[in-house]
Order: sequence, then C-alpha cells, then structure tokens
Amino acid sequence: METALAKMPEQRQVFFLTILLSGSEAIRYSMPEEKESGYLVANVAKDLGLRVGELANRGAQIHYKGNKELLQMDAETGNLFLKEKLDREALCGATEPCVLHFQIILENPVQFFQTELQLTDINDNSPTFSDKNMLLKIPESAQPGTVFPLKAAQDPDIGSNAVQNYTLSPNLHFHVVTLSRSDGRKYPELMLDRALDREEQPELALILTALDGGSPPRSGTTEVHIEVVDIYDNAPQFIQSLYEVQILENSPLDATVVTVSARDLDAGIYGNVAYSLFQDDGISQPFIIEEVTGEIRLSRELDFEGISHYNIEIAATDGGDLLGKCTVAVQVLDVNDNAPELAIRKLTVPVPENSAETVVAVFSVSDSDSGDNGRMVCSIQNNIPFLLKPTFENYYTLVTEGPLDRESRAEYNITITVSDLGTPRLTTQHTITVQVSDINDNAPAFAQTSYTLFVQENNSPALHIGTISATDSDSGSNAHITYSLLPPQDPQLALASLISINPDNGQLFVLRALDYESLQAFEFHVGATDGGSPALSSQTLVRVVVLDDNDNAPFMLYPMQNASAPCTELLPREAESGYLVTKVVAVDRDSGQNAWLSFQLLKATEPGLFSVWAHNGEVRTTRLLSERDVPKHRLLLLVKDNGEPQLSASVTLQVLLVNSFSQPYLSLPEVAQDPIHEDGEMLTLYLVIALASVSSLFLLSVLMFVGMRLCRRAREASLGVCSVPEGHFPGHLMDVSGTGTLSQSYQYDVCLSGDSRTGEFKFLKPMIPNVMVQDAEREVKENPPCRDSFVFS
Repeated sequence: METALAKMPEQRQVFFLTILLSGSEAIRYSMPEEKESGYLVANVAKDLGLRVGELANRGAQIHYKGNKELLQMDAETGNLFLKEKLDREALCGATEPCVLHFQIILENPVQFFQTELQLTDINDNSPTFSDKNMLLKIPESAQPGTVFPLKAAQDPDIGSNAVQNYTLSPNLHFHVVTLSRSDGRKYPELMLDRALDREEQPELALILTALDGGSPPRSGTTEVHIEVVDIYDNAPQFIQSLYEVQILENSPLDATVVTVSARDLDAGIYGNVAYSLFQDDGISQPFIIEEVTGEIRLSRELDFEGISHYNIEIAATDGGDLLGKCTVAVQVLDVNDNAPELAIRKLTVPVPENSAETVVAVFSVSDSDSGDNGRMVCSIQNNIPFLLKPTFENYYTLVTEGPLDRESRAEYNITITVSDLGTPRLTTQHTITVQVSDINDNAPAFAQTSYTLFVQENNSPALHIGTISATDSDSGSNAHITYSLLPPQDPQLALASLISINPDNGQLFVLRALDYESLQAFEFHVGATDGGSPALSSQTLVRVVVLDDNDNAPFMLYPMQNASAPCTELLPREAESGYLVTKVVAVDRDSGQNAWLSFQLLKATEPGLFSVWAHNGEVRTTRLLSERDVPKHRLLLLVKDNGEPQLSASVTLQVLLVNSFSQPYLSLPEVAQDPIHEDGEMLTLYLVIALASVSSLFLLSVLMFVGMRLCRRAREASLGVCSVPEGHFPGHLMDVSGTGTLSQSYQYDVCLSGDSRTGEFKFLKPMIPNVMVQDAEREVKENPPCRDSFVFS
C-alpha cells in the first residue's frame, strides 16, 4: 500500500505530461469516406515543418491501432496516401465522429506525432426495411387518432444522411408520424385519421417510404397491408412503455435480463397476450423473450467492448392480433475481462554501447475495458540500466538509463509488465531481448607488460623464439589484432634485419644467426592495433637475451699463441721448489662456464720437474734442481674451457737453466734442436748473449766504483783491509714485471768476495715488494761467508 501511494505523484505527473505531448504534437486531417486507393490525404512533411527527404533520413514510420494498414507514406516527398478505400460504416459503425488514430514516429532524435484522420460520412446508403411487407389488423371500431406502431427503416449513414422522414402513400384513413428516439434515430407510427368501415373497405394497401437527408436524398419503401376486422377488441397495453435495465457483460447464457408485462382489457381469447421481439435496432441482438411470461433472457455472450447498449422493441399481441409495443433499453456493464495488450511499434536492436539515452523500443499498451478496468500501469524490472518513458496516449519508449558496457554484459532480457487497475487485476508481460553492439572502446591489452625471450647464439635463420599475445575485450573487427614492430629507440640497431613478427598471431622470428660475442641483448617494442574505427593500439617491451654457446676456443695472451718461436724462460739452478717460472695468460671470448679456463701440462722434457696450477696458469718447479737436470726444457701446455663441447688451445714453452743472469745461455750440444725452430733459437741465443754482456759490464762498473769509494774511505781511516760497509744498495737490475714473463717483482742478494774482487750472483727466493728490505737483511745474516752484500730490487 505504501508503494502504491508513493507512486501516485509520479503517475499523476506522467498523466499530465501525456496530455501535454498529445495536445502539442497532434495533427488532424479530414476526408470523405469512399475515396479510391492512392488518394492524396496530405503532405505530412510540410505540416510537420520538415525538409524534403528528412522523413526518409529519420526513418519515419506510421503505426496504427490495430494491425490493418490503411495509409501509406512516401518518406521522400512526405505525401500521405490511402492504401485502400475507406468505408466509414465498416470502420466506425454508428460512432460519430469517426476518427482514425495513427502515429508518425521519427528517429534521430526520436519524435512522436499523434495524427488523426476523421472520415466524414457521404450518403452512400439507402434506407431499407427489414420486411418488405407489414401486416396490421385494425378493428373497425378504432377511433380516429389511434396510433399503430410500424417498423423503422435502417440506414447505416449517420447525421443528415440517415433516415430523416417517413411518408405514406395518399389515402383517406391514415397518415404517418415521424418520431425520434433518444439516440436521434427516426421511427414511424401510423395514425388513424378517419374511422374504418369493414363493409366499405375491408383491406388497405399502403406504401411506407423512408427518406434520408442526403443530397440527393435516398429512400426505401415497404408495403403496409391493413386488414379491418369486425370485432370489438382492445389492444394490449404495457405497464411501462420504456424498461431500462443493466446487465454485466460476463452474465451467463440464459440469464434473465428483465420481464415485461402487458395487460389486455378483453376477456377470453382476446385477452390472451403473447410477447415477441418487434424489431431490432439494426444489429443482431443476443436476447430472446418468453412468449407467455414476457421474460427476456440472454441468448449469447455479451461484450461490452463490442456493443455496450441495446434498444429492444417488444410487441404484445392478443387473440385478435392487436398489438402493443414497449422499448427495453439494455445497458451492458463492463467487467475486467480483458487483459492489457502490448504492441511493439519499433525495436532498435542491437543497441550500441556507450550511447546514453538511446531509444531501444517504442510500444503501445491498450485495454478494451473501461474505467479502472482500462487504466494501466507499465513497469520493467529494477536491476537493469533501462527506463520507461511515457509519451502520449499509452505510448511508451524504452530507453537506456546510461551508457552500456558490452564487455560487462552483452545481452539483456527485459520484461515489460502491464497491469490494469481492475478487480481482479489482469497482467500482460512481454519480454524483449536487447543485444548490446560493440564499439571500439577498448585498446588491445598485452598479457605481460614486458617480455624476455632467450635465444641461443649461432641459431638457424628464421627461428621462432616466442609469441607475443594481446587480447581485446571488444568483439568482431574491433577485436581483430594486428601485431607490428615499432621503430627502435636505438638508431644503430638494425631491427628489421634481426627480428620479424607475424602480424596475425604475434610470433617472433630471428632472421639471422646471432653472435653472443657481438650482441648480448637488445630491446624493441611490439605494437598491437585493433581493427576498429578509429583504431586503438598498445605496445609492450620485448627484450631478447642471446645465450652464449661454446663456439670460441681459449686464446693465449702469454706466451703468444701464434708466435713464430717458442717463448723462452730463464730458470736459475739455485731456484727452490715452488719457484715461479712464468705464468700462462689466456682468455676466452665466451661467457659463463664456457669461459672458465683450466690449465694442464701435457708434455715436458723431464716429467716431474714442473707443474701448472690448473686455475691460474702459473708454472712452478716441483723440486730443487740438480746437476743432472738438462739445461733446456720444452713444456707443452694445454688450456681448455668448461663448455660443452670442450674447446682447448696449446702453447709450447721453453725453459733454460742458468747459473746466473750474467751467463744465461750455455752451449748445449747435448740438447736436441727442433729443426722447425732452429733459426729462431739461434736469433734468441744471440739476443740473450748480448743482453748478458751488457748487464755484466754494467755490474762490473758499479762494483768497481763502489770498491774504489770504500777503499778511499778505509785508507783515510788507516785501515789495511778494503771492505765494503754493510748495507743495502738499492738498484733495479732488471724489471720483469711488465714483460708478462713474471707477474711479481723479485729481489736478489749479491755477495761480493773481498779477496778476489770478482762478483758472483747468488739467486735466492723471490721477495714480496713490501717486505723486500727485511728479507734482504735476513738473507745477509743467513749467509755469513758472504762478507759484503748488495740488495737489488
């Protein structure tokens, strides 16, 4: 109850809005009936103030109440024509005025125009009598002024074209009187002007003529046969001349409508009254009357919506065939026996998404009942984004409440419910399916914001390395995605020669073999564009990482791998076990475990004398040297990586054993020479001899200079022995740290003999640079036979 009360103001507001729209948009036309098909009624475009062709551009349509199309419209010119001949009597019957209602609906934007066509009556029907002959029995005792009822003529026309007057053929005894019923229709009565004499004239034949008011007038006739009877009889008289009754339209068959009663003052058979239907009003009446009792009963079902009022004329006839007449007016009462009807006039499907206030459907509702039984309430469910808007005279538009989103919901089932306000309420439901059409409002979306793809170097050309995938929540062509490579940000990257993409499925291919050592990784953007209009696009970052393959063997930096002669290293015979002879340096252009190098001594002149550290390539002695060790050694070193398959490189190292750095090379006839490298070894020998000679002269000069200075000091001190003061003499005899042969600086202790004044070098173990002085002092103390010592670093 609260809901109904709450909705009353809204319904009332809608009602007034309907009246306003109906009144402001109504267009009325009038034309005579019976015009031929193709008759030009009017120019609608002109009357609506529209330009030529605008009706066609806006999809003008005509809708009628009912399914029969009576008019047709040329949308290009706006002319309204008759589709068929219109008969006012067939369309409206006795209803006046006869108005045909139709609506003109325009799109973009939606507009409604209520249009009325009134059909005016023409005199196309003549009056007709139901009986060609009427028989009247009149006693000769009847007094002048007595009135006798006659059956009326029927004329489907209305107004002035209906029956307007009755005339009687000339005679001495009667004239006809034209009377009007409450509804305006005319009926005749026969009035006696002069007393009858059966002996003089027992029978009379008169012609009754019914005339309408048309121009020219039409007429119809019937013959009235009057028989003069020689009896003294009274005609029956009804208690009421007019009976007014009401009956529900859903009354059952054989239900009693009313009982009429007539009296006759005569006795005997002349006083017996029989009842009958005198004349109907031009329609087939659903009533019967009991001849004896005068009870009027229902013979078939009533329909308020078809005929709501009946006028029945009842005749009472006595034994002398004299009759009396009365009228029974039956009013049919409406009951709520018709459910509302809904007619879809226009349906726009599918509905584009993202369009607000879009008219989805135009429909009309109607109810043939009257009063509250014919009042209707229209509604739809609440959980959908649609609204019902009334327009005029039970026309509604179904519009979107706001923009729709096809990606959220692509279809709606909308149930329109129409209920009347009768008791009990009757309801009609109609469900329409509204599909939401897609517009291109969603750009393609990649599954990942960025992609990282891996490819092994030395790949085969046109290798598929991965697939870039994007989705589009739109549909149809709006969801068709085309992939493309975007121009790289690095102008030096020749992307077109490296990568290609399948525009249909996003598959990426490497066009040529990649080299990890030249290009470890590169980045580019892939674009995804849909097929909508306008097209939407998005992009994602793709990073291609080249994986290293073990395609590069280790390369020797020291000793030089491609040198024409083996590298020669000097080793003093006084070297202790673990003495660093040299360090093999190698590199590998690969990466990861493919560049992990390990060193191995494959072959040596004297096995067991030298060893190679596997991880750093240092060649060291494994024991003290002896006099039996040959002076020249050849070492074959192997460097291999950790890849799969494993690659390696080898180098030959030559080691010479020397007694001192001043006498580095000896004549070694017993050492077999390699014929391939013989020339190179001789050149190397000459260079070593020259270097040793220069070094010896330099050392000798220094020693002599120091000895002379020491002797001069001793002479001044009156000492007989020439001695060299203890201390360190800094001087770099040889710097081998940058040659690649040795990786550290070394110190050597030089002991000079006082009596011989000849220098001998004693090679000791290498010293770490930051502790050279301390180690040198310790060496002096550890060698007491050596009187004078010099430290060179």
